[in-house]
Amino acid sequence: MASNGAGPTNSAAPVTTSVNHTEKPDKFNGLDIKRWQQKMLFYLTTLNLARFLTEEVPILKEGEQNAESVSAVEAWNHSDFLCRNYVLNGLADVLYNVFCENKTTKELWESLDRKYKTEDAGAKKFLVGRFLDFKMQDSKPVISQVQELQLILHDIHAEGMTLSESFQVAAIIEKLPPAWKDFKNFLKHKRKEMNVEELIVRLRIEEDNRNSERRLFTPNVAKANVVEHGDKYNAKRKPRSSGKDSKLGARKGTFKKKFVGKC
Repeated sequence: MASNGAGPTNSAAPVTTSVNHTEKPDKFNGLDIKRWQQKMLFYLTTLNLARFLTEEVPILKEGEQNAESVSAVEAWNHSDFLCRNYVLNGLADVLYNVFCENKTTKELWESLDRKYKTEDAGAKKFLVGRFLDFKMQDSKPVISQVQELQLILHDIHAEGMTLSESFQVAAIIEKLPPAWKDFKNFLKHKRKEMNVEELIVRLRIEEDNRNSERRLFTPNVAKANVVEHGDKYNAKRKPRSSGKDSKLGARKGTFKKKFVGKC
């Protein structure tokens, strides 16, 4: 039975790759590099290759030209070759041709960072602009608009920009539509602080109450309009009918006089 010889270091030992642990990430097409990198990192971890994203190429020093050291470096180069090509195969074809010149996985990974994380900085400014420009309207349900604002806040957090919960609560209150002015002032003057979930519950209750009042108010307005319309209609008809009677009366009187005169 062959004895197990100890290698120079564990990090330089050949890497045994595992397969079918997870599906490959979708090919990166230049959008949302952070999400793609997270998926690729997980995929490479299941293959025991993730460390090559950050490791430098091992260099043999003078006096280390022994068989074990040379074998360890060759094993590292082989594993790095596998890792680099896993990453390259995770790129769209047009990007593959651009980044395939990188010699190691670390160089490739850092090149992707420099190219696309710089563009992500512009995305951060865009998200901040969307948040600042967001205004609620009276024509839309408030809760649905709050949910839209929460999605923007979620994207801001995903970009690494942290906003405290008290700031989020104050921002949502400040962006309530004009018809909610009184309720907005009420919330501003509340001494007890709320979290986002509690605020949404309060807004949902208030919106339900407003909708209920609107449903109760609408039939009464319709009835009032019917009564008012009927009164106006009757008022218009009365003078017309009385005018006819007076004309008929005058005609009858004239006819009677003529008839008497002839007699």
